[in-house]
Amino acid sequence: MKNKLYFNANNTKEEQRAFEAIVKEQETVGYYALPNQDVSPILEYCNTISQDVTTIAVIGIGGSSLGAKAVYEFMKPVKELSRKLYFFESTDPINITDLLSKFDVKTTHFLVISKSGSTVETFSIYKYIYSLQSDPSAYTFITDPGSPLEKYAQSIKASVLHLPDNVGGRFSVLSSVGLVPLALCGIDIISLLAGAKKIKSSFFDNGYTQDMLLNKAVYYAKNHAQYNINCIFAYSETLKYFCQWYVQLWGESLGKHQRHSAFHVGLTPIGLIGPKDQHSFLQLIMEGTRDKSVTFIKIEDFHEDIVIPDITLPHLEMLDTLNNLPFSKLINMQCDSVVEALLDQESIPLDTITLQSVTEDNIGSLIFYYELLTSLVGELIDVNTYDQPGVEAGKIILKKKLG
Repeated sequence: MKNKLYFNANNTKEEQRAFEAIVKEQETVGYYALPNQDVSPILEYCNTISQDVTTIAVIGIGGSSLGAKAVYEFMKPVKELSRKLYFFESTDPINITDLLSKFDVKTTHFLVISKSGSTVETFSIYKYIYSLQSDPSAYTFITDPGSPLEKYAQSIKASVLHLPDNVGGRFSVLSSVGLVPLALCGIDIISLLAGAKKIKSSFFDNGYTQDMLLNKAVYYAKNHAQYNINCIFAYSETLKYFCQWYVQLWGESLGKHQRHSAFHVGLTPIGLIGPKDQHSFLQLIMEGTRDKSVTFIKIEDFHEDIVIPDITLPHLEMLDTLNNLPFSKLINMQCDSVVEALLDQESIPLDTITLQSVTEDNIGSLIFYYELLTSLVGELIDVNTYDQPGVEAGKIILKKKLG
């Protein structure tokens, strides 16, 4: 993974302060340790799931599903997987019915994921599916130790797995929350963690990632009042769900009251897919209000060599310049052209991230890179990165309505 910044924060003092805070934070925040975990217990558990199971379905919402979905959808087009993976993330009745029409519940293993063990959306969906499949062996429950969900699972003699200590839902993709469903469908979770470990080692051991992340985080924090919208412009459809994961990570972590003031702060995340969004949102970036920073993500090697045929179309001879051009080269030319056009504007902060190829290692690196960036920016804009009181407020009102 390569990262190139087209801006400079020029604030070594703030970079040092942020780095020291993150080093100390490792003592209390659990996600930092995940790249170094021993996954053999997870792999052993996955091997106990019957070979008759053809489908895995996650029942969970937000941090319980978005990370695993991002990795699965990144790898699915390029890797022959052993099982299909579906996600029940919404109480939309049309969505629930549509998903259930795609597989046989009798040959499906369901992963019910809730950190608190009492998520309304998750258990409304679980109750409906349980009415169709009541065999406890068809379910694995993933939750915090001692939660109401663990007690329920024990009462029906179903399997329970735990989240590691002090790992919030939106930072949990590299824990059992993400690793179990991914391993069950054939994703190489050892390589996934190896990619995350590369970024972790590079950041904490004074590698190339350290300067990039610190500079980027300080720039975002220093300019967050002006550039309060951060866009990811990913040039691959495989990154569509990564963008959704990033929107939750960024929005739920950084949109807060400051810890030492009454001010509301935050950086609004927007996920875009090129070249499709070149024909819509790019206009707003190019000529709209100068309140947006943009990170372009592209893939160097798609491992797919289809080319545009050498065909001349009547009245469209001017497009013969496309003939024999690989699509992989075309999409990256489109990305580079947009970057160059925006650089000419001078007042739009840009950076580019290049993934070498579509592999577990590379998506693992990208995930941990963004988790670190989120923690750094949260520290620098003076918020508690790991709570979500705004989300909890809505949940409390819903429970009162239901009561």
